[in-house]
Amino acid sequence: MMSWTRLFHALLITALLACLLGGAPAVQAQAPSNWAPLDAAVEAQIQAGQLPGAVLIWGDANGIRLERSWGHRAVAPHPEPMTVDTVFDLASLTKVIATTTAILQLADKGRVQLDAPAARYWPAFGTLGKEQITLRQLLAHTSGLRPDLDLRPDWTGTAQALKRVIAERPVAPPGTRTIYSDLNFIVLGQIVQRVSHMPLPVYARQKIFQPLHMHDTAFLPPRTWQARLAPTESLKPGAWLRGVVHDPTARRMDGVAGHAGLFGTAEDLARFAQAMLEPGRLLKASTLNELQQRQNPSTDPDARGLGWQVMAPLVANRDDWPPEGMIGHTGYTGTGLWIDLTQKQFVILLSNRVHPDGRGDARPLRRQVLALLSSVQSPLPVPPHPAWTPSTPEGVLTGSDVLRAQGFAPLVGHRVGLITNLAAIDRQGWRTLDRLRWAPGVTLVKVFSPEHGLYGDAEGAIASGREPISDLPLISLYGERKRPTADSLRDIDTLVFDLQDAGARFFTYISTLAEAMRAAAEQGIRVVVLDRPNPIRADRIGGPVLEAGLASFTGYPGLPVQHGMTVGELARWFQDDLKQKGLNVNLDVVPMQGYRRSQWFDQTHVDWVPPSPNLRRPLTAILYPGVSWVEGANVSVGRGTDHPFEWLGAPWIDGPRLAEALSQAAIPGVRFRPIQFTPHAGPYQDELCSGVQIQVIDRNAFDAPQLGALLIKELEHLWPDSFLIDKTLGMIGSDDTLRRLKQGDSLDSIVASWQADLTAFDQRRQRYLLYP
Repeated sequence: MMSWTRLFHALLITALLACLLGGAPAVQAQAPSNWAPLDAAVEAQIQAGQLPGAVLIWGDANGIRLERSWGHRAVAPHPEPMTVDTVFDLASLTKVIATTTAILQLADKGRVQLDAPAARYWPAFGTLGKEQITLRQLLAHTSGLRPDLDLRPDWTGTAQALKRVIAERPVAPPGTRTIYSDLNFIVLGQIVQRVSHMPLPVYARQKIFQPLHMHDTAFLPPRTWQARLAPTESLKPGAWLRGVVHDPTARRMDGVAGHAGLFGTAEDLARFAQAMLEPGRLLKASTLNELQQRQNPSTDPDARGLGWQVMAPLVANRDDWPPEGMIGHTGYTGTGLWIDLTQKQFVILLSNRVHPDGRGDARPLRRQVLALLSSVQSPLPVPPHPAWTPSTPEGVLTGSDVLRAQGFAPLVGHRVGLITNLAAIDRQGWRTLDRLRWAPGVTLVKVFSPEHGLYGDAEGAIASGREPISDLPLISLYGERKRPTADSLRDIDTLVFDLQDAGARFFTYISTLAEAMRAAAEQGIRVVVLDRPNPIRADRIGGPVLEAGLASFTGYPGLPVQHGMTVGELARWFQDDLKQKGLNVNLDVVPMQGYRRSQWFDQTHVDWVPPSPNLRRPLTAILYPGVSWVEGANVSVGRGTDHPFEWLGAPWIDGPRLAEALSQAAIPGVRFRPIQFTPHAGPYQDELCSGVQIQVIDRNAFDAPQLGALLIKELEHLWPDSFLIDKTLGMIGSDDTLRRLKQGDSLDSIVASWQADLTAFDQRRQRYLLYP
């Protein structure tokens, strides 16, 4: 019998859908003609090494609104371009496309009851505390069963898997907590077979795939699909899984299980999603309504329904909605499907993020794609709902997150200009640009972009134009001018800065901040800085302090190479500098919450988006304050390769000789190995270079400025007639340090020569720090 709580939810959703879909049409997407922000978001995650490629389809019951593919479906053993007809290992999408649909179809026909014990349909299952586990609890992951079967001692075959499932005991009382479990769906797959008298693959093919013309979806994909299959990981060197299920339990079950094993294309999933948007085609209307109801305890952070995760619809105010109106699910291999039953639309994002080495992560891109698609759709009235508390993401809340939590109060009633780029996103993947565009009471007037442009992917001078999603004016601060003009500030009263810094003096975003603060002070405009983590820790300083007379746009005066401050803290420093020049900056810093100075970027749980074309990964940012020392000279630092700032070389360098010399210096936390590479940008473009790969083996012991000094010292010592050492002065920022390097002083004495200035810098720095 349906509980009163579940009945209330059913009536609520039914009434809401009747209002939204009956009396008033669902809000239609305002699809832009230029999807550059989406392309940039995907390409950035590819460059960051999170996935080799991806396919996206966004559509509705009537057709496809957007279909895209990016990158590669395979990068090893040789590159293969991604195509929209690529066949993916769908992983846990198997749970909802095949198993959940089958169970609910059987329920629609009265052949199973969701609130009946699973043991009614599989008697052998009803032992060891599993007697009262219902189908509903299996679907909602509230059965109390643990996540998966043990793989040791080794076993093979479906019969062995089922035997182990029967021997399982719940680790929690059924119905009391959510434990995402593959075992639930192994059980449900067995129940489909027992009730329908068809194995799950046969049932799915006859009752789901064939009626929907999903001809590229199957368990155990045929060999004729081989060329289109996206590979996953390798089980042994040089042998990648391709057409063989990635999930180890399903693989031991001969490739067929209720939780994993299905392969398919984005276009087939679009057919499935469209059928789910048409009541009666796959499931009854009442069942589709029930799919949107939360079935797990409200205290659990993720709302789980019947098989699917339940979430808010894709609208601009979706974070204000309770978790209802849209269903979705993801797969371990990097797949995802979301069906917005409120707006009658769907999103499919497929990748093989585990290829080639299993270390990718599709979650940042999922968040960004859903956020961007939500941002192009108008808000919907939030329906009446029981009290609920949105889950708080683990880790650091950036200034952008805190601003939203404040209801944008510091900006309400103001006309705002925003300095930003692609990396300025919040914990839900929303661009700060889009948050401000939809913020109640805030008028976003224009957008400013720094070096590398709005998408962080350009080199050289950046042109102004219009931002394609909002059609707002987009003003470049890295072209003819590097400071906002009086004219560009005339129609705003607040300038918001939200950029991800790199933690090094010569990364120009902090210079953009300083120049913007100066321009704002001259025009009497307030500056609001949304703070972000220093990716290489904010408790470390190092390298020479910039000497007077060497200041430039790549060198703010008075800062060492590694300054150990966040952008919010630097803004407070800059405010004092400007005050000494007679300019008063009306500055507000929105600080982070939960941030500690000793955190590396990956410890903050903030999504990494490359802030510039060559700072692809947090590891790159760690090396950047050291390797960049030689960048002004005639040396390639790996720009135009897949490993910028990790590779260094030139045609005149002997890689093995350099690697040996650097290794003998024995600086902590890093090692060197000789390599050859051909860069496709920068010095020696398309020329074979010999040099070294720099590998960080202990980031806590590693001192990047010390590495920079060592590189220059050894290059000058080994190749004094080839290495243009004087060209490094701009990055070093110290005539004294350059002199010491040229005369061959010891590395220890060079590092020691920085300490007096660093002590003085740190004494002043302490006045501006915001975090423990």
